Amino acid sequence: MKRAGTSLIAAAAVATALFALAATASAYPVTGRIAPHAFVAAQAPPSTQDCRTQLGISCYSPNQLQTAYDLKPLYANGLTGKGRTIVIVDSFGSPTIADDLHQFDSDFGLPDPPSLKVIQPAGAVPPFDGTNDDMVGWAFETTLDVEYAHSMAPGANILLVETPVAETEGVTGFPEIVKAENYVINHNLGDVITQSFGATEETFPSKASIFGLRSAYQNAALRSVTVLASSGDTGSTDYKLNGVDVYDRQVNSWPSSDPLVTSLGGTQLHLDEAGNREAPDNVWNDIPVGIDAAGGGGPSHVFPRPIFQLGTRTGSGLARATPDISMSAAVDGGVLVYLTFPGLDPGYYIVGGTSEASPLFSGVVAIADQIAGRRLGWINPRLYALGSNASRGVVDVTSGDNTFTLLDEDGNPVFTVPGFTADRGYDMASGLGTVDAARFTHALAGR
Repeated sequence: MKRAGTSLIAAAAVATALFALAATASAYPVTGRIAPHAFVAAQAPPSTQDCRTQLGISCYSPNQLQTAYDLKPLYANGLTGKGRTIVIVDSFGSPTIADDLHQFDSDFGLPDPPSLKVIQPAGAVPPFDGTNDDMVGWAFETTLDVEYAHSMAPGANILLVETPVAETEGVTGFPEIVKAENYVINHNLGDVITQSFGATEETFPSKASIFGLRSAYQNAALRSVTVLASSGDTGSTDYKLNGVDVYDRQVNSWPSSDPLVTSLGGTQLHLDEAGNREAPDNVWNDIPVGIDAAGGGGPSHVFPRPIFQLGTRTGSGLARATPDISMSAAVDGGVLVYLTFPGLDPGYYIVGGTSEASPLFSGVVAIADQIAGRRLGWINPRLYALGSNASRGVVDVTSGDNTFTLLDEDGNPVFTVPGFTADRGYDMASGLGTVDAARFTHALAGR
């Protein structure tokens, strides 16, 4: 998720000059911001050891994530998301997405998706302008979304839905998103929708203005389409209406906070070159590496506690708590994304953020749909019924927190918003935990 403003730049001494650090503390897809990321590489993707040796952080390939999330036993049985369609919604899209995905697949030994289609049901997208930071940021987001939804469910179809107005803070951009998503749902075009965007609840004119934008999620629930959203990249706080400044108190974002949506939080993975865990996952918080970004989560100030959370100790009182579940999101442990669109140097970037977590989980849901032989639709009640239960594939995350510290351009702390600490069972740092997909997909599907 991205936001407006000038990117924070941190220097990295790299002897080979293959990498350049460009760490952003971004959270939302608005003017001039790019999803939290670190380095641009040469055309060949670096190994984890390359990143650790030259940059001091880890980076991971699709193969490593497939191993880490225990997807390969599913693939061996033909469970790849085949016959299912993942819908990815982004403003503007990317003009090079088809070619970039093909090169990405070739570099990592992945098959091309059975189908990659692009539609613009809310109106024609303006011509791409590589000097427009807003368009560049959304193209970056689009590339991350497409490449990693596909990485998790390589047999699923990909439908990229582009909208002509950028989502920022408050209402802006959401009418077009709602129109586009309703079109997809009404025309039976997809099974799971992933959204790597959001706006702070307090930036909307009123609670009623949010309720007036929920028709796509209500429609999705009626038609058994699963809807996911990223929980944010600023820990326990989020951005003000200007898209630059963050609140100095705990806030939450929509649509992640919507009970009809599954909220995706962030974890940090610790993997070897083969994708095996060197340590358990913890809550994503990149403050220690100088990037003021962490997994979003906390109580909603709009939605009351939903029925599916009534039997869970959320710590949120009478409010809806987020996230629901978490996937990889750390920049120190980010994924490799390949892009060539104008406005950024072509090549591989290391990318994190809950913008990564949502498309990753969309692939897991697509496989669960394949196992069930049907759309699973609104999964939150089933998800909470599974609980933090490793035998059912929900792996508890018990370390880390999403306390957010705003850093100035020199990396000095400006202020800190206390967050939430991971603990046994549900918490507002990691939700119910993360997943072992081989078990989780079958449990979610009820098979």
